[in-house]
Amino acid sequence: MSEVRADNLPPNFLIPVGSQVVLRYDRRVPSTDVMKPAGTVGEVVEAPESNDRPYLVRFLDGASFRLKFGELLVRRGDHTVEATATAGPDVSAFVVYRVMVGSRAFGLATESSDEDRRGVFLPPADWHWALTKPPEQVEFFTEGVEEVDWEVEKFVRLALQANPNILEVLWSPAVLHIDETGTELREMRTAFLSRHLYRTYSGYVLSQFRLMKRGFDTNRHYKPKHAMHLIRLLHSGIHALREGDIRVDVGEHRDELLAIRRGEVPFEAVEARALELDRVFQEAFASSRLPEKPDTESANRFLIAARRRRV
Repeated sequence: MSEVRADNLPPNFLIPVGSQVVLRYDRRVPSTDVMKPAGTVGEVVEAPESNDRPYLVRFLDGASFRLKFGELLVRRGDHTVEATATAGPDVSAFVVYRVMVGSRAFGLATESSDEDRRGVFLPPADWHWALTKPPEQVEFFTEGVEEVDWEVEKFVRLALQANPNILEVLWSPAVLHIDETGTELREMRTAFLSRHLYRTYSGYVLSQFRLMKRGFDTNRHYKPKHAMHLIRLLHSGIHALREGDIRVDVGEHRDELLAIRRGEVPFEAVEARALELDRVFQEAFASSRLPEKPDTESANRFLIAARRRRV
């Protein structure tokens, strides 16, 4: 997921209703003492006829107020990285790093849990020199197993954007395969961390919250899986901002999360819990010691060195 400045878009561009936007500056919620920090993600719920007038933006806690075009960054792209995966050539021989993610890595597995694997592959140099370039991402499925593998440059770019799915790959405790290049990648993982992750985690949280609430408003039911991931992401985001690493295994919250996934927690209780954790998330962002930007130079050096190994 990336953002683009609203004032860098064509002058006749209107941000569509339903789009996720990011505050460029701190903004106080009107008639309150509540401050929304720069980087907070919201959703456009009402668009004007032209950018001379403000947009109505709603945030996770339900606060809604109007913001000018130039005060916003527009989030673009698909929230779910896996959705862009395409079938492709067999890259298994070039995988440098493979881990388990999903419930088995989160500490939330049950007897029926499938295996979700994620990997990074480093293709040979002639794949880049040929007319047909290597795929950025491939996926395959077997019974009970799903694997998605990213080409190393694509993976590094997503990691620099603080994509939650990618960061979890770098911190997964369940390493299935790792070679010299994979070891270097894992050892430099803190270079990808920055305060930017507040935006990306907020965006994913807002997406899950929107899915959960939409279902409940439609038929008074919600998808427990959406609710569980919403709460899990908030716990993980809070830890990342406070501690400077990614907590993948959320086993300490296992009872709470599994109860939600089983549908045992009423919607109102899940909503209240999400809002409570979102307030803690904002407080963690305000006091976080993470750098403003990731260490792009270190990431670039790693990528060049990895490429040279395949020449």
